[in-house]
Amino acid sequence: MSTPLAIEQPAGSVAYQWRLTALLSISFGFVLFDRNALSFLMPFVQPELGLSNTQVGILSGGLSLTWAIAAFGVGVVADRFGSRKKLLILSTAVFALCSFGSGLASGFAFMLATRLLMGAAEGGIMPLSQSLIASQVDARRRGIAMGITQGFGSSLMGSFVAPVVLVGFATAYGWRHAFFLAGAPGLVAALVMVWMIREQKPVAAPLAAAAAASGGLRSVLLDGNVVRCALLSIAFVAYLVVTWTFMPLYLVNVRHYDASTMSWLMGILGIAATLYSFLIPGLSDRIGRRPVMTLVPVLSLILPIGALFYSGPTWGLAAIFFVGWSFTGIMPLFMSTVPSESVDRAHIGSALGLCMGGSEILGGVLAPLGGGYAADHIGLEAPLWGLLAFALVGSVAALGLRETAPRIRASAAYRAQ
Repeated sequence: MSTPLAIEQPAGSVAYQWRLTALLSISFGFVLFDRNALSFLMPFVQPELGLSNTQVGILSGGLSLTWAIAAFGVGVVADRFGSRKKLLILSTAVFALCSFGSGLASGFAFMLATRLLMGAAEGGIMPLSQSLIASQVDARRRGIAMGITQGFGSSLMGSFVAPVVLVGFATAYGWRHAFFLAGAPGLVAALVMVWMIREQKPVAAPLAAAAAASGGLRSVLLDGNVVRCALLSIAFVAYLVVTWTFMPLYLVNVRHYDASTMSWLMGILGIAATLYSFLIPGLSDRIGRRPVMTLVPVLSLILPIGALFYSGPTWGLAAIFFVGWSFTGIMPLFMSTVPSESVDRAHIGSALGLCMGGSEILGGVLAPLGGGYAADHIGLEAPLWGLLAFALVGSVAALGLRETAPRIRASAAYRAQ
């Protein structure tokens, strides 16, 4: 494993580290609130705009495509020029404006254009945020800080608050006004970032020179942990996006739940992911990344099986959704923490961009496109069978990860291996 270069200033105070973590977590929560809005509002949008299930998949996949390009491109730019704060503020403001555009859509083409632009704005936000966490938060708290940054706000806002609030708002005032509501918090977050985030400066060799000295991008592509984390990212981003895109339609159109019940079932996923976002990464700080990342993916098999075959009371399905969504707790680990601990610090942005960008292209783009086509030609059950396949791929990809948790690597037992 590469030895990190001392290219950045020491982290700030513990209080600043937690303030930074909280701000970035809330900001990414607004990102997912906007990104998921269309999925939760689709039972309202689809009939008014006359969309087929294939077009629903294209809307989801299109956003993922531009998200992926931005995630990798912005990560590389940040590594070379160090302009994380400015890029983060600009991206946050633009995605918020795109949400207002979604509310003005008059047809498929208009909606697709706004989603493509939104993906381009949102894609770089998480690599930039996690790069800041990796460089400014103490390594002993890195797992839980990255988990909170990526999972807590996004799950609370994007997966719990979004379906409940947006569906209720759309029922009362119309889906267009719900998009306007979704965009406002992002603008506020961008203003707070201007005041609060500290931009760190290089203190040794320029970043580009440090990257070249440590093997360049090729060293990232050849790292076994990065490759496995990229595969995990592809499988579970596909799982995540297909669930967001088609589960609301499946619950309403096939299982015949009303819109309110559907919104609460989807909201359960948000509650689960909010708790898992700090419990599971925090556990990995203590017992290691590898055991946690090997066990948890298996639990994701429960959710699609329950959605397809469970016929008991609604609270039982809610419990199945809660347990099956536990994989979200390891998403910050395979997208951010393990890659950042596996490569030289000069390549952190590139490694995160590779895992996040690659997962969006192969998992976030192709999966909903295929799911939409299958739903049109086979039925809305087809995308749920795809979830089972993604869970199996992710479970296999987790095998063989090498341990990176600083606490475990520093222990006497690990050194004796």
